[in-house]
Amino acid sequence: MSHEIRLAFEHPSERAHATAPDGPLDRISVRDHTVEVEIGAFQAERGTTQRISFSVVVEVRPITDALEDDVDRILSYDKVTEAIAAELAAERLNLLETLAERIAERILFEPQAVRTFVRIEKLDRGPGALGVEIVRSVDDLKTKPASPHADTTPHPHVVFLSNPAIRSPNLPAWLDQLNARAEPVILCVGRADLDAPQTGHRMTQRRVDLLAMEQNAWVLGGRDDRCVVVATRTELDWAMKNGQISVWAPSKIVLDAVDGPGVATDDPVALAAWFAGHIEASDLLIIGEAAPVSCPVTVHLQDIAQSGL
Repeated sequence: MSHEIRLAFEHPSERAHATAPDGPLDRISVRDHTVEVEIGAFQAERGTTQRISFSVVVEVRPITDALEDDVDRILSYDKVTEAIAAELAAERLNLLETLAERIAERILFEPQAVRTFVRIEKLDRGPGALGVEIVRSVDDLKTKPASPHADTTPHPHVVFLSNPAIRSPNLPAWLDQLNARAEPVILCVGRADLDAPQTGHRMTQRRVDLLAMEQNAWVLGGRDDRCVVVATRTELDWAMKNGQISVWAPSKIVLDAVDGPGVATDDPVALAAWFAGHIEASDLLIIGEAAPVSCPVTVHLQDIAQSGL
């Protein structure tokens, strides 16, 4: 029993050796790879970075032929650190468990990999290291859907509705036309025609501005049952694949984005333009407002008086 407790806190390389499956496997490891990143579910962890340590062991099939000192024939350490960097860059995460799962999955898609141990620890949240460790094998991938790294994401039609557009008698006709489109539709809105509270602090003001947009999203949702307010990328992905018209509630995606908007949250058209690029939209239609200064996708403008899109 004492041996099992001691082993639980050993480095993943020792745990890999102790739990080795039948048959010879080689191992490569990355120890104490430390990165500063914004991560965590608590408010104190938002808007700031902390040190995260990664220790990874990958068990690989032995190479029986002559290596010939060729780096392309082995699983490089760079593949491990690249997997860590890629998942950290994908989006801001709340849970170490989610990050560990995604890193393990990315590593196991390498053809040489058989099993991997991923340990992640927060170094700045207390007097000691706080972390998680998972073990995954290629057999675990067989029960999962196809690789999430394949480009199967839809490219939606993003529509920004001004407040007069939300109140327009043409709204039902616009929704009819949008519902008939082949690509999925995501609606964006600004704040209601009310003065938002001013906090005098950049981070808290950003929250207030985003919540004001979300209130207006619910107003639009109340205008027509086809408009469903969604807040997460998972909800958006499901909606896009199932023909639902979504109304974007921006707080979570904006706050979780690694590459943040870089625009003021009191400029909702600019925020919609950033969002359209962030989700790789096909285009952005703006009804009742001027075009943004810049946009990574094609922009179309429409006057509120027009009933046809």
